[in-house]
Amino acid sequence: MGWFWASSPSPSSTDEHVPALQGAERNGLPPFGRENLLLSTSGCPVPSLRANTQQDTKHPPSSCPVRSKDSPFYVLATSSQESTNATTTITTAPPPSSKPQSTLSKLNPLNYMFTSLSQSRAPNQTVDLPVEREISSIPRADASSNGRSSKWEYPSPQQMYNALLRKGYSDTPQDAVEAMVAVHNFLNEGAWEEIVGWERTFAGGLMKGWQRCKRGETHLWHEIYREEMEMERRRESGEDENGNGADGLEIPEPRLVRFMGRPQDRTPKASILQALGWVYPAKFGTAPPFDRHDWYVLRQTPSGPKEVRYVIDYYSGPPGPDGEPVFYLDIRPAVDTPTAAIERMMRWGGDVWWRASGGASREPKQ
Repeated sequence: MGWFWASSPSPSSTDEHVPALQGAERNGLPPFGRENLLLSTSGCPVPSLRANTQQDTKHPPSSCPVRSKDSPFYVLATSSQESTNATTTITTAPPPSSKPQSTLSKLNPLNYMFTSLSQSRAPNQTVDLPVEREISSIPRADASSNGRSSKWEYPSPQQMYNALLRKGYSDTPQDAVEAMVAVHNFLNEGAWEEIVGWERTFAGGLMKGWQRCKRGETHLWHEIYREEMEMERRRESGEDENGNGADGLEIPEPRLVRFMGRPQDRTPKASILQALGWVYPAKFGTAPPFDRHDWYVLRQTPSGPKEVRYVIDYYSGPPGPDGEPVFYLDIRPAVDTPTAAIERMMRWGGDVWWRASGGASREPKQ
């Protein structure tokens, strides 16, 4: 669901603004190139035969040893010569052939999507699809290079349909593509909002993160919303043009570096939930996630920028009262480092402790 389209990144821009992205090999892309084939040719189509006499060794022939039959110096080959020439094979080196490009070489390493998709109609397309692209609210990590937009752009319905065709989904209803794009954009915006909540909680360090998490999820989101409103008020009034937080400390916004879809790779948490659903279906029984994405976010910490990987599991729920489809997103930092594991334990443990200790009931009395 996390599809964005962007121009193919240049190596210089990627290395400058994305320290953790050091070439296509970090994204699982093999190096592509042409093999260097060394071909040696000779003016004579048949290699000369070494003579057994010392005279021939000292004075090798300077011309081609094969004479044309039309030449007046042509000599009929004897039986011994014919047997010798019969063992000689004439080989010519094949011309260098260009190595065909693989599918991976045609993909953008930032999102594993095709670097360019045409806005033109498909051959068998019967429905006119819009070609306008919507700009998301998700900042790019390489926004300041090569005149790129500061935000990621969503694909147009026409681009989405062309992408589905290239991936083999030829049975996609053409009249449903616009609705698919709308749902796709809506889910991505919700995913980014959740990621921003994680970043605002822990970008300042674990101690500040615990001060927010220890009072439960409800208080955490109220605090995040209050800070956003305070920063917006300061920017509008001109009090603070640097985007400082409510406590006066600068909180740079996180930026999306790259992302990739991994629908075939189930996360450990999703596997555990499926196992619990098999044991206790009344409480944990649910369908497996229909998609998975990994988003790489550039976090600005007091010690410098840091790349954090987020895992997103997409679940589909029963239709709502109005018959509209319902989706659930499970978003959390990947346990790539001990810090990420502590962050997840703090957020989960803080909410459990707050509710178990009766903090929700004590809050209105204070």
